[in-house]
Amino acid sequence: MNAKLVLEDGTVFHGKSFGHHGSTAGEVVFNTGMVGYPESLTDPSYAGQILCTTFPLMGNYGVPEKVLENEIIKNFESHRIQVQGMVVQEYSRGYSHHSASKSLGEWLKEEKIPGITGIDIRALTKILREKGTMLGKIIIDGKETEFYNPDKENLVEGVSIHKPIVYGEGGKKIILIDCGVKNNILHNFLKRGVQVIRVPWDFDFFAKDFEHNDFDAVFISNGPGDPKMCVQTIKHVITALNKEIPIFGICLGNQILALAAGADTYKLKYGHRGQNQPCYLVGEKKCFITSQNHGFAVKEETLPKDWEVWMRNANDETVEGIKHKTKPFFSVQFHPEANPGPKDTEFLFDGFLEGLK
Repeated sequence: MNAKLVLEDGTVFHGKSFGHHGSTAGEVVFNTGMVGYPESLTDPSYAGQILCTTFPLMGNYGVPEKVLENEIIKNFESHRIQVQGMVVQEYSRGYSHHSASKSLGEWLKEEKIPGITGIDIRALTKILREKGTMLGKIIIDGKETEFYNPDKENLVEGVSIHKPIVYGEGGKKIILIDCGVKNNILHNFLKRGVQVIRVPWDFDFFAKDFEHNDFDAVFISNGPGDPKMCVQTIKHVITALNKEIPIFGICLGNQILALAAGADTYKLKYGHRGQNQPCYLVGEKKCFITSQNHGFAVKEETLPKDWEVWMRNANDETVEGIKHKTKPFFSVQFHPEANPGPKDTEFLFDGFLEGLK
């Protein structure tokens, strides 16, 4: 079935439909990863976005069945596909992998997610690199739809849970604020023997009637959209800061922690999305290769004087981590839990928990 990708600047790419035969709209972003589409497509941080994969071949290893560990899906980052649509240069209908149970196209069709193949990905990526991330729409079989700007919505509300869930029986208790948490973050905490109390993005975990308010630390998860939409989350993190409760944030959690501390955030021109982003520790000759997926960042010059930039992106020097100079508060912009990507920085989970002893 004929399909086309239309960008808000009027650029049109023609291709063929695969997946769900329905039109869609969102923010068009690109990911530079060679593999990992099952994890990327199910990452809640991609909510509201049309994902363009720069590696030219997609679908060649199919899609596995869901595997559970501790009642949490292990091989996907959430319970469903989160993107608005998918754009690839060449879709492989044939697939081969020992764990595969269906094709990428079948999976997209099941979850009603449109896909378009036959696009000149190099040309599309160059446009996004020059002009920046922009709105777009995938039109299938001439069925028109309006442009959709996800930044004008609180996307976190749509990907967070609705009531608290408790995992594990460890000695230390961690409040995990779910702004669209990836499953592997949960797995990383649980395999380290802690109890995780997962709460909705706007939940007041300091309420006197909350049965788990005797926690040891707070974790702020990744998630989609503009962090300034998370007004209630920021309010509760401010309370945690004032009580000097240890805090660790990842991705959107980095931005929310900065906002709670009194700093500002801004939208990047095209964001960082992929599994090969180099980040270095400020003041040290140590660099890590990281997995990333974000479109916003912390504005360095607005950090209060008792906070400091902890890590930077080696490509563009943007802030990739902040920490308080004297208190147990820190966060990173990248994904130490990976999935997909390198696990170079998984030690951050250990450092966070060791600080609670």
